[in-house]
Amino acid sequence: MATILLVEDNELNRDMLSRRLTRNGFEVLLAVDGQQGVDLATSRRPDLILMDMSLPVLDGWEATRRVKADPQTAAIPVIALTAHAMEQDRQAALAAGCDDFDTKPVELPRLMEKIRALLAPAG
Repeated sequence: MATILLVEDNELNRDMLSRRLTRNGFEVLLAVDGQQGVDLATSRRPDLILMDMSLPVLDGWEATRRVKADPQTAAIPVIALTAHAMEQDRQAALAAGCDDFDTKPVELPRLMEKIRALLAPAG
């Protein structure tokens, strides 16, 4: 069972998405701010991170940069989640180190496709 770290400060979004991921067979770790997300990524080394970009304490861009800068967590795929759907927002997330980008409100089938693609073994 793959482990997904969901870094999301909005309780409703966090609850809804974590329940849907659990129903899809994932173990879900939860973080409510960017610093907690970085700390959990380091201590638990999840298979994938879903990173909200607008977070307290440490925003998603900086949290992603820190995860990607650490050799122990650099290979963990990160999908940015944001309500900001403009192309420059996508580019900023990718520039921070995110491997993919998805918009809120989350469309679960589309997000699941991206998660499965990033978790699929290479080759």
